Amino acid sequence: MKFTKPGIDALTCPPGKRDVMFTDSEVKGFAIRVNATGSKTFLFNYRFAGKPRRLIFGQYGELTLAQARKLAEAARGKVLAGGDPAGDKKAAAHAFQQQAIEEAKQAAVNALTFQVLTERWASNALRDSSESHSTEAPRRLRFNFADMLDRPAHALTVAEVQNRLDEVAEKHPTTARRLQAYGRAMYGWAVKRQLVEENPFTNVVIEGREVSRDRVLTDAELGAVWRAACQMPYAFGPFFRLLVLTLQRRSEVAGMRWDEITPDLTTWTIPAGRTKNGKEHIVHLSEPARQVLASLHRQTDSKTGAISPLVFTNTGRTPISGFSDGKERLVALMAQEQWAENGDREQKNAGKKPSALPVSGWRLHDLRRTGVTTMARLGIGPHVADKVLNHTEGAISGVAAVYQRHEFLKERAAALDAWAGHVLSVTSAAGIEPTAGNVVLLRR
Repeated sequence: MKFTKPGIDALTCPPGKRDVMFTDSEVKGFAIRVNATGSKTFLFNYRFAGKPRRLIFGQYGELTLAQARKLAEAARGKVLAGGDPAGDKKAAAHAFQQQAIEEAKQAAVNALTFQVLTERWASNALRDSSESHSTEAPRRLRFNFADMLDRPAHALTVAEVQNRLDEVAEKHPTTARRLQAYGRAMYGWAVKRQLVEENPFTNVVIEGREVSRDRVLTDAELGAVWRAACQMPYAFGPFFRLLVLTLQRRSEVAGMRWDEITPDLTTWTIPAGRTKNGKEHIVHLSEPARQVLASLHRQTDSKTGAISPLVFTNTGRTPISGFSDGKERLVALMAQEQWAENGDREQKNAGKKPSALPVSGWRLHDLRRTGVTTMARLGIGPHVADKVLNHTEGAISGVAAVYQRHEFLKERAAALDAWAGHVLSVTSAAGIEPTAGNVVLLRR
């Protein structure tokens, strides 16, 4: 029949049949299939390589008769030219599908940004690590690669990583090595899980060898640090004093909680999740340390007003931070003391920076080394000093460490008492002085 709109509208499927095919008398191969449900589909029948083929155009209603006939004429032209329009359509559909799949895969890959990777690494690979490591490693990576956080993780190149670590290594070579170790571990974890294909941290080079710090504060320097800390208000004043008296790590003291301290303020138990080696650590609190804690008021949450469980906090919800700024204020107070001792009042009042700081080239972590070195001078055994610092490897190592499980709690308490006595003995100001056999803080 010659296809016309009225004629197609009148087509029906005979009773008892599932469908019936009608062909156009004008364009060879052009046809319409009418189903028992009443739907009508335009199509084109032809032969290719000796086999019957069929090209579906679409539903009548979605396509007009004129549109369908035009498609049929184009398809017949391809067949006469030796083509296979149905095969071409199938190949195009397959290519489109593959492209969509590849685009979806690429979108998923790109969605794994450097920021997201650090979060997934921290919540999965580092979940059993100590709290300090699981927090510090991702934090340092995010801080030093801040401008790359939104970049797809797979897009970071070895050259970019090398340049960034070179920038860091110019001032802080040890930090650069730590970043390389963190990044290599994170990307190694991602490669094993097929999240990325390559590890850009593997082949970077950090020039020079790592040199262990050996800075130990002299007694005069230690006294200056203590006197300056005594002049500072909460939170950094008492924080620095407890950092000196307990010899524990900065993050451990900063995160101190009231429920970790016994009611009589004699011991402080750092839970395994907050120690570097992942082991619970008991710290004896000397009399000066107890006096510092006893002088503190419980802080409250700035939003809810609830009592904070943290000893050192500015918000009531998180431990104190900004240690660099706090240390700068500490050093400024030490400088003021030096100016006063030198009689240079004019320079002090002008607020000028001194040409040489009273204690230079030191870090907060050097206080731990200073403490353990002084303990050796005081006749305290290195195995006890190692226990005070919560070192896994120390004077007792190897096979002996496997069998040695004594914690030396009494010896550690005596060591920290002796250390507190030494700290106060080198301090000649701020209303603090040692007494024979016992060390106390005197009221101003």
